[in-house]
Amino acid sequence: MTKTLKPQRLGRTDTLKQGLLERKLELQSDVHRRIRTGRAHRAPEGTDDLEHSEADIQDDLALALLQIHSQTLARIDAALARLDAGGYGRCLECEGEIAARRLRALPFAVRCQGCEENREKAHADVRRSAQAGGHLVRFSDPGLFQNAR
Repeated sequence: MTKTLKPQRLGRTDTLKQGLLERKLELQSDVHRRIRTGRAHRAPEGTDDLEHSEADIQDDLALALLQIHSQTLARIDAALARLDAGGYGRCLECEGEIAARRLRALPFAVRCQGCEENREKAHADVRRSAQAGGHLVRFSDPGLFQNAR
């Protein structure tokens, strides 16, 4: 038996898909514009070191922004694929539903707020441990204590 979507659910899905597609087009336009603008605004020959330094900083910032946009575009494409496959709005960690409010704010979210907070806390703990010079030990590793006997 084929499962049919309720009209309300279909409307939400269409709205989400439309929002993702609009954001994708917006980012693609911005990326293309920045690439064209970047090619047109090269530092002229004969500029001094300070001007070259400023131009290098601006180039670095522009490149960082392009990378962020590229990553966002990849996340949007992944969200669109999840939407088409029926998995959009489900947390990758707990498989619970991601709150609509979170999806409106971050339409390509892959985790619910609770799981994302846990993930961020774990990453922060790893960074703190690495900065303190500590070593991480995985207690789930079966061979960890074999030589301790």
